[in-house]
This record gives sequence, C-alpha cells and structure tokens, in this order.
Amino acid sequence: MSIFDGATVLVTGGTGSFGKRLLALLLAETSAAKVIVYSRDELKQFELQQRYPNESRLRWFLGDVRDYPRLYRALRGADLVVHAAALKQVPAAEYNPFEAVKTNVHGAQNVIEASIEQGIKRVIALSTDKASSPMNLYGATKLVSDKLFVAGNAYSAGTETRFSVVRYGNVVGSRGSVVPFFRERMGHGTLPITDERMTRFWITLDQGVRFVMDNMERMHGGELFVPKIPSMKVVDLAHAMDPAARLEFVGIRPGEKLHEEMISVHDSRSTHDMGDYYVIQPEFEWWSRDRLDGGESVPDGFSYSSDTNTRWLTVDELRDMVADA
Repeated sequence: MSIFDGATVLVTGGTGSFGKRLLALLLAETSAAKVIVYSRDELKQFELQQRYPNESRLRWFLGDVRDYPRLYRALRGADLVVHAAALKQVPAAEYNPFEAVKTNVHGAQNVIEASIEQGIKRVIALSTDKASSPMNLYGATKLVSDKLFVAGNAYSAGTETRFSVVRYGNVVGSRGSVVPFFRERMGHGTLPITDERMTRFWITLDQGVRFVMDNMERMHGGELFVPKIPSMKVVDLAHAMDPAARLEFVGIRPGEKLHEEMISVHDSRSTHDMGDYYVIQPEFEWWSRDRLDGGESVPDGFSYSSDTNTRWLTVDELRDMVADA
C-alpha cells in the first residue's frame, strides 16, 4: 500500500505548477482520502476547481503560509503535508527581500510549528539548487528553510511528526523559467542569453513530483533528498527551441550563478549515494546510517554541480523535453 492511501494530504502552494501536478497524481494514482489545496490566489483556485467539478475528495483553503492561525486551522485532520509554497523569482526576491523572508522563512516556521501542534505524521518541503552555497536572496531564504525543516525533527521529539526536504534543479516549463521566456521570443530573430557558459540542472515536472512522492514513502525524518538528474547548456536549449535565432549575450543578472549546485563540498561528509539519488544525512544523535537501505558514502570533497555533471542533455533531447512541457 502507498502511504497516501487513506490519508489526508495538504499541499501548500497547491495552485502552482508543482501543486497542480501533485494534485493530479494523488487523485489518479492513490487512494488518498482527502486532498487539501492551500493557496492564497482565489482565481487560481477557482480555475483549478473547474478541472475537478465532481471530485469529492478535494478541499479548498484560501490562505497564506504567513498566516499561522489560518494554516493551523487548515491542517486539522491532515496526515501528510507537502510544502511547495514559496516566493521563487530571483529578481523579485532581490528587490523585495523582506517579502521573500516572510514567505520562505517565516512561512516555513509556521508550517513546522502548526504541523507539530496538529500531529501531522510526515512533512516534505521543496527546496532548490539555489539553496546550496547561495549567492542570491532566494537561495539564502531556501537554505534557511531547509535547515529549519531538518531541525524541526528535534522540536517534534516525542511526537509522530517528521520533516524532510527534497532539493532539485530547474523544472522544464515552470512559470517564470527560461522555457516560457524563450517561447515568447521565438521567431523574432534573436534570443537573449545571460552568458554562453551557463549550465543548469534539468528535470521535468512529472519527475520532480514523483520524486517527492517516493521520498514521502521512504523518509525517516531529517534527510535532504537530491535526485540524480542531467545538466544542460542554456545555449543548447536556445538552439533546440529556435535553431535559426541569433544568440544575444546580455550579461548575468544580479544574484545569478553561471552554474548551479545541489550538494556542496561541505555537505559531502554527510552525503550518501543511493544509486539514482543522494541523501544528505542529518547530524542527529539518534540518526544512524543503518536507516538508509543500501548505498555508500560519497568521496571526501565531492560536490554535485551542473557544470561537472556526468550526464548531459543533447539538443535533440532538450527539444523533446520542451515539446512535452
């Protein structure tokens, strides 16, 4: 049986790209008793409701993760939580730093405290490659969030509540990403690119959602899960989407990296290679490597970065992925 079968699942940020796909999979592939969509946009909730006019398992809560009392009420009776709500646009976070902190840091704290108080069994929070060795505010707030969720297992000692984190790279076609940006400019003769050397990790929305669902099953509490996914060159993506376009190099934006990283050298001492994914293990007295089923420690000095990855997407592969997004 799946851990989702018979469970009540609450999804923060439930009307975002990730939330909508998770909702579809939970309804189609599990016997979840109830799925609660928690988000702050009434229009997006209304539009999503039209897709499921006769689905009795769905519940709709307007609310913000910044609002502890509302979140506390929404969590009543839930068993599992997937925390996907965030302010994630790098330039917007740089210009509105306090707003990013309120949602990504204070909101994370609210999810942790309300989950413990309401007796939630398992909570998985979404992270980002920008949280490893961060150089922009968005990445810094998500690193703080990651550490809060891992430390949440100490606060929940003596209760059933457990917290873990999933970290992965850029999602093909997600809102605000480079794919819709390029699509808007296709056929105009030029595509703007910040730097010809730029690389990124690449994952489909379906792969990301399924990785989260898999780790909800396997988590013990405190792990940070990282999938092994391919890298791509942004110039190759541009050629895949508009082969005739001239590339215009416009310079890196504030807070942007040439290459992204999901596991830093500093985390290598705690990282375990599980075959098709990595686990950054928590530093708890009660944590034992015997909790992990198989795998082996990574070499000292290991890091997982988009420019040193062993798996690269070709232009044809990128074209296929974009077509399916």
